[in-house]
Amino acid sequence: MNRQNSIRALADRERIWDTIVIGGGATGLGIAVDAATRGFSTLLFEQEDFAKGTSSRSTKLVHGGVRYLAQGDVGLVLEALKERGLLQRNAPHLVKNEAFVIPCYRWWEKPFYTIGLTLYDLMAGRLGLGKSLPKKRKTTLELIPGLRAEGLRGGVLYHDGQFDDARMAVNLAQTAMDAGGFVMNYARVTGLLKKADGTVDGVRVEDRLTGETHEMRSRTVINATGVFVDSILLMDNPEDRPIVRPSQGIHLVLDRSFLGGTNAVMIPRTDDGRVLFAVPWHDRVIVGTTDTLREHPELEPRALDEEIRFILDTAGRYLTRKPTREDVLSVFAGLRPLAAPKEEGKSTKEISRSHKIIVSPSNLITITGGKWTTYRKMAQDTVDRAIALNLLPPRECMTAHYPIHGYHGPTDFEAPFYFYGSDEPKVRALANERPELAERLHPDYPYTGAEAVWAVREEMAVTVEDVLARRLRMLLLDARAAMAMAPRVAALMATELSRDEHWQQEQVEAFTALAEGYLLK
Repeated sequence: MNRQNSIRALADRERIWDTIVIGGGATGLGIAVDAATRGFSTLLFEQEDFAKGTSSRSTKLVHGGVRYLAQGDVGLVLEALKERGLLQRNAPHLVKNEAFVIPCYRWWEKPFYTIGLTLYDLMAGRLGLGKSLPKKRKTTLELIPGLRAEGLRGGVLYHDGQFDDARMAVNLAQTAMDAGGFVMNYARVTGLLKKADGTVDGVRVEDRLTGETHEMRSRTVINATGVFVDSILLMDNPEDRPIVRPSQGIHLVLDRSFLGGTNAVMIPRTDDGRVLFAVPWHDRVIVGTTDTLREHPELEPRALDEEIRFILDTAGRYLTRKPTREDVLSVFAGLRPLAAPKEEGKSTKEISRSHKIIVSPSNLITITGGKWTTYRKMAQDTVDRAIALNLLPPRECMTAHYPIHGYHGPTDFEAPFYFYGSDEPKVRALANERPELAERLHPDYPYTGAEAVWAVREEMAVTVEDVLARRLRMLLLDARAAMAMAPRVAALMATELSRDEHWQQEQVEAFTALAEGYLLK
């Protein structure tokens, strides 16, 4: 996946593309894959890096949504369970079957959750990941050694999916390119192009790395910018009212020893009515999340003190070792694009997580809502809508059983290079060609120089942040270690990109300033 190929595709100013997608998160990338695999000529533009925003800051779950079942949203759960199964089949190198334990401290909880989760399993049908079972007190503590034993009556074990979100985004970008589409990061759409009748027929886009501006024509323009959809809608019609209200969710990253073992914990009911997850991920534990309405979307949202206290306090009630601020290796926040509430004071928990497609009078197609698990179905529905509007000719969706780039199974999820899937031998070959690239970037972590070089050559990484935040995930796993790795990564990238020492210094300074915001002072 080479950015220069996408730049060359922009050179043909006379070409009319079938589809232009704005937004390089889960939804936009999914749409690019869907359109390209149907044989439509496809361009995707992302103003920052792929999955820079919400799509790299999830709880790392591919799940049906146990909470939605409790709320009675059966349709959403059925859809998500089906998509969970398809995603694991299409990307077995990134999606794993994770065992979750619900600890039960009251007499009624074990039978209650067993019944609910058995229904969850039945709804998954042949795409189920395993049977939900009640567990005795002793077995529950064996499954989660770090669980508070006092008052514990047992637990319920169930199965859901777990994955690496930003790595999935990179693989989707590669899949779109493999299928004949073109994707481009650091390409900001600055305006919409329209015909004389007012219908949208293209975009004006600025390559932020070169400063060049391009006008690209297309039969359809799809706004898939997540929490930023309103900014594109305002380009189309300055009178439009906002359709999205950002809701912030934060996660704290702790050492794996807080849980012990390889199983995850789900607390089904917290003080604010949400569920809380503690999930093993890349040899760490991610604990979250929150649901806090914010006024405006941001590229780098920051965790609020009350959110941090809420997660630490709630986790501390269930773990033998109560985590403190000093134990947090990294804290990250993401914004969900929720439908803007029509009435003030409406709880975020009451706002549907299902996706919504809006067609403007100009034929601009906007999709919002949803979650990572259902990204493929969201993409299918969006392209189907474009076909229904006669903007594209009828062609069948291909993605339900379409392997995602890197497809490789079975996968050892404990192996350091596992998330490269079928690309792993090529990454290792880089290290064999140049022995210095086999050296670790940090003594405490398995990541090597070869991976930084690969990220530049094959994954469109152009900044130190791209590599350490979304290709190797170090910023989320251990912000201090990521800062220590930055100078070496900058030097390797400078060689690949023909940059000088001044560029290296700027990159290290910018990344260090960013990483400071992932630390708890």
